[in-house]
Amino acid sequence: MSAVPGIRRPKPYLFPEFCKGCGRCITVCNRHSIAFGDHINPKTGLAPVEIDLETCNGCGLCFEACPEPYGLLPRPADVADFLLEDPRRLFGPRLTSAPDLVDRPDRRERLPACEPLVVKGNHAAAIGALLAGCRHFFGYPITPSTEGAELMAALLPKLQGVFLQAVSEVATVNHMFGTGSAGLRSMTFTSSPGFSLMLEGISYMIGGEVPGVFVNIMRGGPGLGNIAPEQSDIKLACRGLGHGNTHAIVFAPSTPQEMLDMTLRAFDLSFTYRNPVIVLGDGYLGQMTGRVVLPAALVKPGLPAWAVWGDEAHRRNLISSILLDEHDLEQHNLHLNRKYERMQAEAMADLFLCDEADVVVVACNTPARMAKGAVEHLRSDGVRAGLFRPQTLWPFPIDVFLPLLSHARRIVVVEASAGQLEDELRLALSHAGVHAVTEIESVRHFGGILPQQHEIVAKVMSHDEVHA
Repeated sequence: MSAVPGIRRPKPYLFPEFCKGCGRCITVCNRHSIAFGDHINPKTGLAPVEIDLETCNGCGLCFEACPEPYGLLPRPADVADFLLEDPRRLFGPRLTSAPDLVDRPDRRERLPACEPLVVKGNHAAAIGALLAGCRHFFGYPITPSTEGAELMAALLPKLQGVFLQAVSEVATVNHMFGTGSAGLRSMTFTSSPGFSLMLEGISYMIGGEVPGVFVNIMRGGPGLGNIAPEQSDIKLACRGLGHGNTHAIVFAPSTPQEMLDMTLRAFDLSFTYRNPVIVLGDGYLGQMTGRVVLPAALVKPGLPAWAVWGDEAHRRNLISSILLDEHDLEQHNLHLNRKYERMQAEAMADLFLCDEADVVVVACNTPARMAKGAVEHLRSDGVRAGLFRPQTLWPFPIDVFLPLLSHARRIVVVEASAGQLEDELRLALSHAGVHAVTEIESVRHFGGILPQQHEIVAKVMSHDEVHA
């Protein structure tokens, strides 16, 4: 049936939530403008038909064939559909005459030799960021992390960098999203309540595959708590980085030297995996003064090919965490899962006197320093004790830990939280298929009080199986 000249007939408007996909409209359409759909409507669990309005002549037979009173209706001539579209498809291909992009690689430039520095942990992390080529800092002051931001504020203007005190932690993470999307290195210093406020934005960064480094100097909680050290953000960093399927590499330094080294390394990994990286310190470590040796070289960042740089060469690029189609979002999550699997190779641990140790003490951050002293004391008393110190909490270095189970009779987890480090150990053991393990004991403190060396020694010596 062809349209009568001069007469505009309404074309069909489909209400997907009323369409059962029965196909009756398909059988009466002699223009083959209607076809079975292959996308399931999440509201009904059914696949509605699809209509090609370009080939439709408005004959109206489909209106009569549809058994649903409101499935297919005439489209008013003056009403246009609003269709929420995926940003990647909204304007079609981004045309440009520029050649295909390649990464502009980072360069390493040698540093002149100098004497070791004696600096706070917060300052060491800031120096590590500068040496990693970070020239963009965004943050909101919060104790006990503020010294890092203060040093960046003093030095970045002299390095042609940008220091911006944001109006809030929520604003901070969104500044980082924009800067990372441009392929530039950015960071923030924060502490527990501020880190909580950043989680939604971190989820957006993970979804959009945007790099950035977050230094979280943990303090006592919950709530406002206090400004003393605690390790109560371990579960947040390892298992709670905002909504959705989110993970990030989480470093756990225990000295100012590691604050520098791990922050420097965090930037490289953040761009390698296009993902945020967390450096998780505690209040004592941020304020602790220690000897720091600078590396032999600093980084002069290049520019990744995926960057939204704002010029014609990068016109094809888009950074977005919106994927409206369920199939597209599932494929994106599968892509993220493969990336998380590759990140397992970055797991790190430091072992101290663990060979043939009967008692393995597990600790990280500042409590690991007390645990190391306890192990030395126990060894002097004839107790075969060792310290397993995870340097990454996610991924947890379980492959390094598993060989210790062949000779360890006891495991003692030392932490300034209610078992959050122990939970990561137990979960890693479970994922590794280890379900029968010796009893895991603990030494814990909360609210800004850290486990002490004598408490760890007493815990180990109180057990019947320990023989001095």
